[in-house]
Amino acid sequence: MPKKETRTYADRKEYLKLAVIKRRKKVRDMALAYKGGKCCICGYNKSKRALSFHHVEPDKKDFGISFRGFTRSWDKTKAELDKCVLVCMNCHMEIHDGITQLPLEIVE
Repeated sequence: MPKKETRTYADRKEYLKLAVIKRRKKVRDMALAYKGGKCCICGYNKSKRALSFHHVEPDKKDFGISFRGFTRSWDKTKAELDKCVLVCMNCHMEIHDGITQLPLEIVE
């Protein structure tokens, strides 16, 4: 007779949390590499945390990459990344403030 499973979700809670954190980090690293690993405007690449994904056409955005994006499959994430450019935080804010524009070859 097989032994009855005695583990509960509570027993595995910390393990599952760490597994999700590890997966999100892995997918983010894959996404950064997929988009070139540096700001497409100024070339910044010192801190991965200072890089973000900017949707070139916000009206075609299905979901935010950083907000729940890394919990989706790689194929869905990659399809959304194809709508984005990788920029550093400074350039990202300057784009949204109208100070900086994306290069024409990126927009087209």
